[in-house]
Amino acid sequence: MKRFFSGVFLVFMFLTGLLMPALPALADEAGQQVQQSAAAPAPAPAPAPEVKPDPSGANTGTAADVVGATSGAPTADDMKKMSASEPLAAKLADVVGHNRIAINIVWTLVAGFLVMFMQAGFAMAETGFTRAKNASHTMAMNFMVYGLGMLGYWVCGFALQMGGVGGVASLGGAGTLNNEFAIHLFGKDFGLFGTKGFFLSGTTYDAVIFTLFLFQMVFMDTTATIPTGAMAERWTFKSFVIYSFFISAIVYPLYANWVWGGGWLSQLGKNFGLAHGTLDFAGSSVVHMTGGVAALAGAMVLGPRLGKFNEDGTPNAIPGHHIPMALVGCFILAFGWFGFNAGSSLAGGDLRIGVIAVNTMLASAAGAFSAMLYMWFKYGKPDVSMMANGLLAALVAITAPCAFVNSVSAVIIGLVAGVLLCWSVFFVERTLKIDDPVGAISVHGVNGAWGLLSLGLFADGTYGDGLNGVSGAVKGLFYGNGAQFAAQCAGVLTNFIFVFAVMFVFFKVLNVITPLRVPKEDELRGLDLPEVSVPAYPDFQQVYQSGIIGMPDAGLNSAPAAAAALKPRRENA
Repeated sequence: MKRFFSGVFLVFMFLTGLLMPALPALADEAGQQVQQSAAAPAPAPAPAPEVKPDPSGANTGTAADVVGATSGAPTADDMKKMSASEPLAAKLADVVGHNRIAINIVWTLVAGFLVMFMQAGFAMAETGFTRAKNASHTMAMNFMVYGLGMLGYWVCGFALQMGGVGGVASLGGAGTLNNEFAIHLFGKDFGLFGTKGFFLSGTTYDAVIFTLFLFQMVFMDTTATIPTGAMAERWTFKSFVIYSFFISAIVYPLYANWVWGGGWLSQLGKNFGLAHGTLDFAGSSVVHMTGGVAALAGAMVLGPRLGKFNEDGTPNAIPGHHIPMALVGCFILAFGWFGFNAGSSLAGGDLRIGVIAVNTMLASAAGAFSAMLYMWFKYGKPDVSMMANGLLAALVAITAPCAFVNSVSAVIIGLVAGVLLCWSVFFVERTLKIDDPVGAISVHGVNGAWGLLSLGLFADGTYGDGLNGVSGAVKGLFYGNGAQFAAQCAGVLTNFIFVFAVMFVFFKVLNVITPLRVPKEDELRGLDLPEVSVPAYPDFQQVYQSGIIGMPDAGLNSAPAAAAALKPRRENA
């Protein structure tokens, strides 16, 4: 098994361009490893003490969690002397340590609750940007991806992602997540996935691990829901169910492990000298780009909605049925994003959370502003949907660098994201001929990549000392460290190659097993009744059996046009 993974991994590194510049150094190191192996073997290290789970949390957070908590905190030697000469003070230190960890756990949970509420924002935004005849169907996907994704993540996704993380210091535990499947190449370990935490059972029945599960699960759920917008209005519900389990249990956890779970991308700094390795503070790539690239693959396999493109390939606008609903959904998303970004500190005592929150807010305003101005100058009027998506695009972009940049950089990142969103929407629709009803590919995929790259450009060296085991704060290219930008480029390339390849093949295979696409008759009449049984607006929709229902379709406004669409014709896959 390891030989197979080693071969795949070598090919993958060649594709991303990481292996080539490192070959000479790696070859020298490999030779040194051979020479060292010929010498007398070193004595085996003493076995580490067994880490035991703490289901109640009563024993989590001790005096050891006071050490290093702040710049003036006691040292380990101080704690030893205190324990010997001042037992009461040592007991008080235990209480302080427990309370510090408790504050961080409460902060992490509350932030996770905010991120969970973002699901309501996604549901409203995607449903508002689609048509009335499919409103229940779109809402149902956004509703059930929460439950389906959670179960898939509970079964094995969390274990694959975090099973080898080795502990979370700010939460005072998770030490039983200590087994990472890795391959050994050129004297280096490359972590691929964790192997502890399946079903949250056994030694992972622990209060800290359960807290970590909740927080990581709601992030995964954001990824899983992104393709529901790009594939809306023509996707069968049963294929959506299978997809939900697959992305939550396999695809998302693997890439997330490489960046957040101690996997190989996070170790590019230690292994190859690329600064701190790939960094993504709150998920521009781990969450959003993964969802956006999966949406691209799905939309390509699924094909456009009926009537979206004319015979000459020019697109028709298919307006959403409830723009106010969509905008309210975007505001809910912006509100939840404070938990998304600031909560990723996993520490209420980390005062950088104030900077993170303000950077998040400023970037979102800049993204909405630049998208509004671009559409206004380009087409004569501001576009409400582009304003809303500009806000979301900027939020996606600031998610990775929010902890590492200043306010001016945050605004610049947001301004670029808003314009990039507009360019990308038109490129995807007019050049690639891909139908994305809500702009998910551009908002999450393109700006997820921009967010990861912007960290490598704008990180100002004021935060991040010790991340991924590398000393020194995080600096980007504009502050003198091009190696961090190289590590960020590696993350972007890896995400696109891995996620697109796996999801494209998955959708192709799934389409053979069970059709992804609904019948043409159902697509024209609306998916609410045939797919989920209940229409969203029964008072003004006609009865399904009587014929074509719902709001007018671009290019299908007449009965002859609708009848012609039902005839066999070449699909744009």
